[in-house]
Amino acid sequence: MLSVTTFYRSLGGRHTLLRRINTSTRQALNADSVPEISDSFTSWTATTNVQQKYQSASSPVSPRHSHSSTSLSYDFQDTGLRTPYWRRIPLWNDTSEEQFLDYGWQVSNTVQGKNKLAQFLYDVLPEHLPHDEHAPQILHHIRDRDAFVQDVLAGILAAPMSIRITPHVLSIIDWTKPLSDPIRRQFIPLKSSHVPNHPKLQLDSLNETADSPTPGLVHRYHDKALFLAVSVCPVYCRFCTRSYSVGAPTDEVASKRSFTPTRRRWENMFGYIERTPQLSDIVVSGGDSYYLAPEHLVSITERLLSIPHIRRIRIASKGLAVCPSRILTPNDSWTVGLIGLSKTARELGKSVALHTHFNHPREMTWVSRLAAQKLYEEGVMVRNQTVLLRGVNDNSETMKQLIRTLADNNITPYYVYQGDMVSGVEDLRTPLSKILEIERQVRGSIAGFVTPNFVVDLPGGGGKRLANSYDSYDPISGASQFVIPGKNGGKERVYVYWDPVHSNTTPSFLDST
Repeated sequence: MLSVTTFYRSLGGRHTLLRRINTSTRQALNADSVPEISDSFTSWTATTNVQQKYQSASSPVSPRHSHSSTSLSYDFQDTGLRTPYWRRIPLWNDTSEEQFLDYGWQVSNTVQGKNKLAQFLYDVLPEHLPHDEHAPQILHHIRDRDAFVQDVLAGILAAPMSIRITPHVLSIIDWTKPLSDPIRRQFIPLKSSHVPNHPKLQLDSLNETADSPTPGLVHRYHDKALFLAVSVCPVYCRFCTRSYSVGAPTDEVASKRSFTPTRRRWENMFGYIERTPQLSDIVVSGGDSYYLAPEHLVSITERLLSIPHIRRIRIASKGLAVCPSRILTPNDSWTVGLIGLSKTARELGKSVALHTHFNHPREMTWVSRLAAQKLYEEGVMVRNQTVLLRGVNDNSETMKQLIRTLADNNITPYYVYQGDMVSGVEDLRTPLSKILEIERQVRGSIAGFVTPNFVVDLPGGGGKRLANSYDSYDPISGASQFVIPGKNGGKERVYVYWDPVHSNTTPSFLDST
């Protein structure tokens, strides 16, 4: 087996290898520390040296003239037109297409914190909420704007995640039906929907800390590791697996294990990866890689590409789903860097891919489609990981539409996850029987190569397993058992996933099994 040292020597040393992947001296890795990205991060300005190194070969997408219409209905059917959907929001009624597509505008108009959200809700909601036939019975008492806002503020107090929502996301919520809207449910909690946590639930539900050989690196699978580069995101999802570390502290989670982007921490992570030759696959995540400074995205990925045994790198970001205009912003350095890294990896016979996160077909706006098309034309592989969420996508028709929409936009549907057992989101979790039923309806109705794997990421660190590979499942108690082969030749272990307590009944399609 060729050693790392021999490999470098065969190429004339490490500096020669780094030159082969178009890198120059990185100030971020030569400095004593990398500037931290705070939770009020607004530094989005393009980085000149990243642009010079990885300038996109294709012409940027230029915004067309802005539309004059200011009266828009909440018709979310895709017509193929560049409808200014953000003009449904009174605050942005006069915002041009050019402004809305600018990433700097998106960042500066992001709604962050409960006070700004409350003000936004008072601006966007009618005084009396229209009747919503799809609203859960438990929410029928909320009939006006004041009641809705107060319920939201109470819900935030009990939530593990803080509030940050981009204008793009706020613009695709149907504010005439806020009680049932599937996009609202993902980002804005309502106290009246709150369900007590399952007694078996833990804050770090996947027990990532136990599989962390050095802070910020999770090595659970033999050949794959998770590189947690940053602890902030462009939006904060209510159901975040890493509510123990991501975002600002909340009333529910007063202290979080933050992974700030510092050189010392990263060097320890690189050192472990370099000393562990069985690793071939690294996921760069956080938080969200969208909020890595462009030069940091490039320096981390190039450093990983320079390690001979690392063959695949996945850049994890929800950005394409929640702030797609960044991809279209001309000369945006993060996008330029991603495209350049993807090309460089192919030249080395390796892979750099973007893993993103769409949960509902309505999230795929015309802006998202243009951004996905740009990445496709530039040769960037994009895969999607969906989370199954109650009231969002927990029926077969919505899931089929989502999968087909992704595939039609050259985004590979990779995973559909069973919701993790994390704090404060029992109202969003579904029983295992639901993911089994949806997979049964989906599989065979869509081409196999774009049919995702339906998986459970097992509590306690059992890792991802096909949902239908359980060894036993009792829908009455809600316990599903998965027997997992032992690590490094060790004994098998049994991991248990628990359905939400409110759903413990036998589904009809399991009656005969």
